Amino acid sequence: MPILKTRDLTKIYPGAEQVLALNHVNLTVEKGELIAIMGDSGSGKSTLLHMLAGVDRPTEGQVLIQDVDITSLAEKEMAVFRRRNIGVIYQSFNLIPNITVEKNILLPLMLDQRKPAPTFFEEIIQTLGIGDKLKRFPTQLSGGEQQRVAIARSLVTRPAIILADEPTGNLDRRNTEEITSLFRLVNQRFQATILLVTHDEKVALSCERVMFMVDGTLHERKDLR
Repeated sequence: MPILKTRDLTKIYPGAEQVLALNHVNLTVEKGELIAIMGDSGSGKSTLLHMLAGVDRPTEGQVLIQDVDITSLAEKEMAVFRRRNIGVIYQSFNLIPNITVEKNILLPLMLDQRKPAPTFFEEIIQTLGIGDKLKRFPTQLSGGEQQRVAIARSLVTRPAIILADEPTGNLDRRNTEEITSLFRLVNQRFQATILLVTHDEKVALSCERVMFMVDGTLHERKDLR
């Protein structure tokens, strides 16, 4: 069953010279897939991720998540839908420094005035190896540990899809390998649907499918398998 579909997704940035960032992109993501999108800087991959996350709107086309056309949602509706259905992981972790790890993980639920299922929350933190870090603050963690917290936060609402923007970009090779392995584990253990943008070919090759952005168009890279 498709979790995410785009239909002729196009983004044009106006200016003295218009920039065609996305050119009629059609993408289908099935439930439980682990997909990587690669591409040179300026190819449009980050723009695509922003459209899928609902933080920017296309010039033309649609983004459907679980058959909901998020491009038609009003700003407040989109904020609620994103919080409940889309997990986002950033290169810079985007943790709030003055609240604990536990509260950072639970933040999307707290904003919805919901509580986590205790068993599910425990499974997340044990899977990610951060059970002993819950009372610490983000500044007391290493980069790899902070990214584990960010992954936990993206999982806690049981989202339809997790979008990761260069999730290993700020990590050394050892931590990159650990986080890459964790994405595979999370994908398998939680049947999580994950789409990640990366420059790292090793990270991409750990995924089931590899796509490549070229001048705003999206292509499958079967030659990398």
